[in-house]
Amino acid sequence: MTETKKRKAPGKHCRKGMTLVELFAKFPDDETAEAWFASVRWPDGPRCPRCDCERVQHPTTHPTMPYRCRGCRRFFSVRTGTVMECSKLGYQKWAIAVYLFNTNIKGTSSMKLHRDLGISQKSAWHLAHRIRETWADRQAEPFDGPVEADETYIGGKAKNMHARVRRERIHGRGPADKTAVAGVRDRHTGRVAARVVASTDGPTLRGFVTDHAVVGAMVYTDDAKAYRGLPRHKSVSHTTGQYVNRMAHVNGVESFWAGLKRGYHGTHHHMSAKHLDRYVVEFAGRHNRRRLDTDVMMAATAAGMIGRRLPYAELIADPDEGPVEPLASAGEPL
Repeated sequence: MTETKKRKAPGKHCRKGMTLVELFAKFPDDETAEAWFASVRWPDGPRCPRCDCERVQHPTTHPTMPYRCRGCRRFFSVRTGTVMECSKLGYQKWAIAVYLFNTNIKGTSSMKLHRDLGISQKSAWHLAHRIRETWADRQAEPFDGPVEADETYIGGKAKNMHARVRRERIHGRGPADKTAVAGVRDRHTGRVAARVVASTDGPTLRGFVTDHAVVGAMVYTDDAKAYRGLPRHKSVSHTTGQYVNRMAHVNGVESFWAGLKRGYHGTHHHMSAKHLDRYVVEFAGRHNRRRLDTDVMMAATAAGMIGRRLPYAELIADPDEGPVEPLASAGEPL
């Protein structure tokens, strides 16, 4: 009997995935996970995160800080200067969470992390937002184009909201009971940039496009009046049922919106207006890395942790009240 030829499932055939069996073989305990985070952060050996000195003592007698800088004489760990700093969760739990966030294309809820990692929902929610912080662009290069630009609206129905919440919601073109999100997609690379915007008027949307596309790039949009005035611009008339006019269409960026909304309805069920931008950045970041091997995606997320902080007090603070000092103790192991 001849051997049956293996058939590949639909998806990105060019990338190498990682099964759950391989994941736990790679991270059987906190020690191996810590060594992996260290190898990503310091491929050429440990360096002090404060003074960048390479004269580092390892190991040390400190119970939680296995490194000591011989220059500034301060102790540190792999967590120091990253979103993991001050976290009491084990390195293995962090590695598993990084895997889940990179492989679940519709997102991972805090309740899912709570059940899978055996931690409180509060800790899982904080952990999730700290991982989302790694996808925030650091002065990303503008797209060469051509680009597709579009906007969408995320949120529940106004009739289901408290009257105070309805009054505070952002108003503009489109549903008044939802939050506006603008996005651009580079057709050449398939990369997406998306953020929550305060308004969908002309200056806001045109400014978003020019911030994320090089000067002179061709821009394709729908027939929204807000995009009129862009230097190189072609549109399709959705209001008359036209969705493709030769090269003019926004099907690519609308495909991204479809994935984001599947995550909204199917995974999270609710994304507050306060934190919506974090979710949008997460979905855009995962979309842009979707062709990479799973281990490369995870390493990129681990590298994105460096130089970022998101204390719990800052996460729950009212954005209109300014920065808040971190709490000395939050009660739960975060």
